[in-house]
Amino acid sequence: MFEAESAAASHRSRLLARFRITTFIGLLAAGLWAEKSAGALPVVLTSIAAVVFITLVVVHGRVRRRGRRFALLAGLNRDGLHRLSRQWNELAERPAPPGVAGVREAHELSLFGRPALAQLLGPTVTSHGRQALAALLSASDDEPAIRGRQDAVRDLAGRNDFRDRFAADGTLEDIPGPDAVRLFLEWAGSDSIGVRMPVWVTLLGPAMLAAALGVVVAGLAPTSVMGIPLLMTIGLTFALPGRTARHELARAFGHEAEFRAFPLLFQRAGAESFASPLLQQIARELRTGPFAATEQMRSLARLAHLAGLRSSGMLYLPVQLATLWDFHVLRRVDRWRMDVGPHVRDWFEALGRLEALSAIATLAHDHPDWPFPDIGTEARIEATAVGHPMIDPQHRVDNDVNVGPPGTFLLVTGSNMSGKSTLLRAIGLNLRLAMAGAPVCAAAMTLPRATLRTSFHVEDSLTDGVSLFMAQLRRVKAIVDAARDAADNGTVLVYLMDEMLAGTNTAERRIAATRVIRHLVELGAIGAVTTHDLALAGVAELQEAAIPVHFRETVHPGREQALSFDYRLREGVATSTNALRLMEIVGLGD
Repeated sequence: MFEAESAAASHRSRLLARFRITTFIGLLAAGLWAEKSAGALPVVLTSIAAVVFITLVVVHGRVRRRGRRFALLAGLNRDGLHRLSRQWNELAERPAPPGVAGVREAHELSLFGRPALAQLLGPTVTSHGRQALAALLSASDDEPAIRGRQDAVRDLAGRNDFRDRFAADGTLEDIPGPDAVRLFLEWAGSDSIGVRMPVWVTLLGPAMLAAALGVVVAGLAPTSVMGIPLLMTIGLTFALPGRTARHELARAFGHEAEFRAFPLLFQRAGAESFASPLLQQIARELRTGPFAATEQMRSLARLAHLAGLRSSGMLYLPVQLATLWDFHVLRRVDRWRMDVGPHVRDWFEALGRLEALSAIATLAHDHPDWPFPDIGTEARIEATAVGHPMIDPQHRVDNDVNVGPPGTFLLVTGSNMSGKSTLLRAIGLNLRLAMAGAPVCAAAMTLPRATLRTSFHVEDSLTDGVSLFMAQLRRVKAIVDAARDAADNGTVLVYLMDEMLAGTNTAERRIAATRVIRHLVELGAIGAVTTHDLALAGVAELQEAAIPVHFRETVHPGREQALSFDYRLREGVATSTNALRLMEIVGLGD
């Protein structure tokens, strides 16, 4: 539908463009005729052509805007198809917001970037929306907060039109970047800086000038009587007060894009009748009280239009000298900032929370078969047919997984490429979705309120002089510290460690891994560890705590595809390895 509407609008736009050119040529011709002829007909025709041309300009602008809106909506629908088929390169990259890029879990689980979990979610067009989404994907709130978000996501999932139009509005209005928004909020929250002079001073000069002009026009006094009031307005305009006023107006309306773009988003959010208590609260924050977001931001936009006289060339100076225009506009702007400014940051944050929940609701809409998890009181994760949410459903293999209770850990073994790391990422990504209030990629899932720590593909650092083993030790130390904090706070830590401490010899690695795992078990943390070291499962100190599971491969002698994997999780320790077979496959058998 949107594709057809966009094409129709483009067709109308091309027709109107031709009519505009034709009308403009007619207007020029009629104007030349009127200049050379003394009759009334050329003047009438020129006037009609001018009215028609102006009307066409206005209508053409509306049609182009309408066409752009439908093109954006059509693009959102195409993105939905790309999300379902996991076509990452067709989707816009979703970089990590500031403050999140350095978070290890976000990097190791691919929450942002490309491919990334965030690409499966709906768009976020504002910087506050992106920050709020990042906060949700790292949240570890209590059960009522998670339940509230789940209700909000369910509510928004059924409002496809609202979510699409909200995203289209933000894109159509060219929402400014985070730095511009930050500067605007800093300005709105700063102290009053109005030009320090009585109101009567800015009224006296123009009043005296108007009175002198009236006396001169009436022939009661010479033109020179206008000198004193004119010198007064010139002095106020070009001396320190005038320079201060121009500086403050430039500072205020250097952020003009912000309050021109956001009122439509505030209005759309505040006008929607939500069923979820959390969404109702957000809507109330935007539309109630003496300083409702939409009206006040539009009021500021009108003040920006008045201040725009400064860029009107030859018109500005006479109006400024006659009325001291800048002072009156600045006084109104300053009053707006004193009264309304303290509320602006709250409005932007409320809008960001709504946008983040809307992005998660897009996932729920795209995957109606994904359930919302149960938040249990026991420190264990129980998942039926859990899968990696970023893998194409046609190729994804789901498994039943249990992690916990405290005093145990999941020991995952298996050969290379068999699915060990993918299993850990599936657990981590679904836990992050669950804490955010999103549905999960599983048939059913129960989990506690938990803090997540991961250790995947840890890298060394040449610039910092840190070896691979030292980098892994630091990462493991951070996990152990988080487990201690969780134990002290009475919360649950979930750890996921892939090939821990792989940067040293097998004997020492086994001893070190045993000590770390045993300590985590004693602290009450629950988690999963993958390893190629099959002997780790036989270490006496871990026998009672380890719950061994494994993946396996099938060897096909003589076939071009010598190995195949079913990615099915089985009980017990792996009974085979494939490193040497893989060497043969790539031509290193000799």
